[in-house]
Amino acid sequence: MQLKNLFIDFPFPVPQNIPDVEITGIAIDSRAVKPGFLFVAMKGGSADGHNYIPKAIENGAAAVVGEVGRSSSSIYVGLENPRQALTWLAAAFYGFPARKLTVIGVTGTDGKTTTSNLIYKVLVSAGIRAGMISTVNAVIGDEVLDTGFHVTTPDAHDVQAYLARMVDAGLTHVVLETTSHGWSQHRVDACEFDVAVVTNITHEHFDEHGSYENYRAAKARLFSSLEITCPKPQGNPRLAVINRDDQSFNFLDGFVKTPKLSYGLGAGSDVRAEDIKYSPSGIAYTAVSRDFRVATSSSLVGEYNVSNCLAALTAAIYGLGIEPEVAARGISSLEGIPGRMQPIDLGQNFTAIVDFAHTPNALKVTLEAGRKLTKGRVISVFGSAGLRDKEKRRMMAEISAELADLSVLTAEDPRTESLDGILEEMAAGARSKGGVEGETFWRVPDRGEAIRFAIRLAKEGDIVLSCGKGHEQSMCFGKTEYLWDDRTAMRAALAEFLGIEGEKMPYLPSQDKREEEWLQG
Repeated sequence: MQLKNLFIDFPFPVPQNIPDVEITGIAIDSRAVKPGFLFVAMKGGSADGHNYIPKAIENGAAAVVGEVGRSSSSIYVGLENPRQALTWLAAAFYGFPARKLTVIGVTGTDGKTTTSNLIYKVLVSAGIRAGMISTVNAVIGDEVLDTGFHVTTPDAHDVQAYLARMVDAGLTHVVLETTSHGWSQHRVDACEFDVAVVTNITHEHFDEHGSYENYRAAKARLFSSLEITCPKPQGNPRLAVINRDDQSFNFLDGFVKTPKLSYGLGAGSDVRAEDIKYSPSGIAYTAVSRDFRVATSSSLVGEYNVSNCLAALTAAIYGLGIEPEVAARGISSLEGIPGRMQPIDLGQNFTAIVDFAHTPNALKVTLEAGRKLTKGRVISVFGSAGLRDKEKRRMMAEISAELADLSVLTAEDPRTESLDGILEEMAAGARSKGGVEGETFWRVPDRGEAIRFAIRLAKEGDIVLSCGKGHEQSMCFGKTEYLWDDRTAMRAALAEFLGIEGEKMPYLPSQDKREEEWLQG
């Protein structure tokens, strides 16, 4: 495609003197540039892409986009905000694929991936050719693609490439999970959303956004984007689905300018749940609105998953015109989400579960769900990430001290921060809520040993919840990502405990190095 054609539908001032070159691809990493590519240089948290323009040109870049005045190259195009421009340039390069799809966006602090999967299952149950892009993977027909080490929305050009592949595969709908980082960094601005769903907006990413209000505003961009979605031949309902039980409701209720519906557990919601029944094998309830009553069940557990199911039902029935009974069948067909309340059973006489809960609210609802799954004690294992929202550390330890019987504080991606320092902040939170170190909570820096320790604490009928990593496949110490999977670690620890053959505990540098060694690399 000619570079100038990428600017035909550009929503910002079009620069002068666009080089007359053909573009064969787009990259934001100079190492990924191939001959004919457009290299988009952007400032990042730890690097400035403008410093790598010579390398991109050396690798064959046909043109470079960056900030105004940052290069004098004849193939350089200066823009006010290259990061914001990237999503529109990528959309144009791939032929604006979102305009050929019905796009359902899901955002929120917790429950995004589960709700996205629920909606996807409903679409498939309805016979709709649907795809999904989540923070875990991209699903395009029978193909499942990994979207990265750590959870966030894929980069803008990758999102558009996935959407284009879906169009080429003959898909008609896509469920797109969107994060606050994805919105604040404009990765999904050109995704032409038709239905927008929020799960909740609670404490998270204050290190990135500065305040709850800023964080909420980033999430709210999903709903304001409904107003600028282009008319589509297949129609676009522009429906907002908001959570009446969440603290974000009053703000979003006034903010949303398109048609909107609420869901929740209470009588004031447009779609609500009645006769809720909880069990270790799942949840059952009746979904009720002014138009329908439909019995629904799911193998997911916990009150928060009733809410996630209601969000999916509301979007599917009112946003996409799917019959309530078909939607309920789709909800029931989801067997589980990797790393979300995933049981690990090697025959032990207590329950062991791995969950992704890595925010204060997620830990709270996970521990509450765990309480309903056992008559024994609740034992939690969790950490708090380095170089991220520091307020969470104390808050999560306080929540566990109040809701769990025993807490084991451990590593969760300490990065270049002191793990001992992080654990001390967490321990202070536990103590502030009556926790007694050595009796109700412990610090075990190595995560593998922490899981082993929790298992040794467990008695018959207890539940051990390892929280914070879920499906993730790595853990960061210093600046190095080490292969790590909590599910593998749990199976390894259980095998050791039971004296049976099993998987090997994954390696982390905290097993055999002093902290100052891995901090120095």
